[in-house]
Amino acid sequence: MSSRRAQKVAQAIREVVSMAILAELKDPRVRDVTVTYVEVSRDLRHAKVHVSVMGDETKQRLSLRGLQSAAGFLQSRCAARIDMRYTPRIEFMLDQGVKKSIAVAEILSRVLPPQAVSQAPPPESGQIPIEAVETDQEDRAPSQPNHAPPDEPASGEPPPKAAP
Repeated sequence: MSSRRAQKVAQAIREVVSMAILAELKDPRVRDVTVTYVEVSRDLRHAKVHVSVMGDETKQRLSLRGLQSAAGFLQSRCAARIDMRYTPRIEFMLDQGVKKSIAVAEILSRVLPPQAVSQAPPPESGQIPIEAVETDQEDRAPSQPNHAPPDEPASGEPPPKAAP
């Protein structure tokens, strides 16, 4: 799916399918489904719709079966909304990306010590912590009185403050 047209078709299919699942699909098996991304073949005749389902493995399989049985309906929605010579045949795939990222986060939390994530490294000797640095420019006197900022007059007097 490297061509720009294929990317546009994939994005259009993703929008149509996700809105149809959310608003028009009445199948009780299809709940908590998110369309993550769509892959389209080079000839634009096949589309793999990757979905993420919240819940345990049985709920995921049940939702995937519901989506596969509604593939014809969703394909007709794509045909009605996307003007193409051939309507892509839709196939649903379960996206395991969220599940894998949660597993990686659990492994990292077990391997890394808890203080390493929450604690910032101590400052090196001779350095001032960022919190102690004064950033308010009004409290400081100008280092050279001859160089006034463009908003202030050269006489050294501050400009009159505007009333709110």
